[in-house]
Amino acid sequence: MSNETSRIILDTVEKDKPETVEHLIKLLNPKLSIPEPAIIDEVIRLQTEGRLVLKKPLKPIPQNFASYLKTRNAGWYWTTILLTAAATIAAYTVPADAFPLAYARNILGTILVIFLPGYGLTKALFPSTPPLKTSSAGLDSLEILIISVGLSMALVPMVGLMLGYTTWGLNEITSVSSLFMLTVVLATIAVVRQHQTRINRLQ
Repeated sequence: MSNETSRIILDTVEKDKPETVEHLIKLLNPKLSIPEPAIIDEVIRLQTEGRLVLKKPLKPIPQNFASYLKTRNAGWYWTTILLTAAATIAAYTVPADAFPLAYARNILGTILVIFLPGYGLTKALFPSTPPLKTSSAGLDSLEILIISVGLSMALVPMVGLMLGYTTWGLNEITSVSSLFMLTVVLATIAVVRQHQTRINRLQ
């Protein structure tokens, strides 16, 4: 992280005297052209070095990966795994004509097909920032959503094509199972990379 970023953070604390960490992050967002997670990591680094003292300090990033999985930073990972598992279970257990449960089955299936694989790949490729930056940090979620849908639209046909050349063939069970495994693998790679990236940033 640049010295200019550190200077802006320290100047903001000195000038505006934020009462909470949330207030500090809110003040810094318009001043820094970096994503909020990067701002938080820099605040933690300054705290660790003793250059910044807050009434309610941010918790440092755990060095241990298992501990990192228990923090809010890994919340997106568990949400992805939960949605993927729910979509898979629904596809296996809920008949297509079992209304109204079929509506939930279809919604979860749609999320699995058009979003989750691409989301896992996006997070794996770009563990700290989105690949495109159109304006402010507030658009990061929208950018990731668009990129994730686009990548899913590329991944899913490739999975179907490969299944067509296997002995199992292409059907609902093999398709759902393959997307489940693909999404879990990509999301796990992503959370490992995210943890390592945030640890390296603080060093």
